[in-house]
Amino acid sequence: MTPDVRKLTTAIANQIISHAEELTELDSAIGDADHGLNMKRGFEAVLADLDNIASKPLPDALKAIGTALVMKVGGASGPLYGTLFLTLGKELGASPTRADVARALTRAVEAMKARGKSDLGQKTMLDVLGPLAEALASADDDPNILRQKAGALAQATTPMKATRGRASFLGDRSIGHMDPGARSSELMVEAVCDVLEGRI
Repeated sequence: MTPDVRKLTTAIANQIISHAEELTELDSAIGDADHGLNMKRGFEAVLADLDNIASKPLPDALKAIGTALVMKVGGASGPLYGTLFLTLGKELGASPTRADVARALTRAVEAMKARGKSDLGQKTMLDVLGPLAEALASADDDPNILRQKAGALAQATTPMKATRGRASFLGDRSIGHMDPGARSSELMVEAVCDVLEGRI
C-alpha cells in the first residue's frame, strides 16, 4: 500500500495541535507544563513545510517530519519523537506492508529507548508505542482495535509511578496522572487510524 503522505501528515499534525491545551494540562501536573506547546510548535512547523513533505516518498517525508520535530520541539519530546520519525523513515520503504510497519516501529521503539535511556513500565510514551509495535507484529492491524489499544495503554500510565523523565522527580506524586507523552502518542495513533479507516 502506498500511503497518502499529505493526508497522514496533516491528520497527525492537526490532531496534536488541536489537543495542545490538553497535553499542556497533563504536563502541568507532572512535568514542565510545556508538552502541548512544544508539540504544537513542532507540528505547526511540519504543516508550514507540508507541500515539500508531501512531495516526497514516504521514507523521506518521515525523515523530514523527524528533523522538524528535533529542531522545533523542546524538552525531551523533540529528540524522542524526532527519533521515532527518523527511524521509521530509515526502516520503511515507499509502499510498506503491515509487517514492514511492525518491524520499523519495533526498531523505532528500540532507538527511542536508547535515546532516552528508558524502557517500558517507566510511565513514558514507550508504554503506548512498545505494545503497539508488538500488536502489529502479531498481525493485529484492525485500525479500530489499534485505536482502542492505544487509548487503553495511555490510560494505563495513570496509576504508574514515573521513574524516567521530569515526572520521576515527583516520585509517588506522579501516580494518578496520565503521562502526557503517552497521550500524545495515542493521539498520533488515532490520527493514523482515522486516515486508514477513511474518516479523514
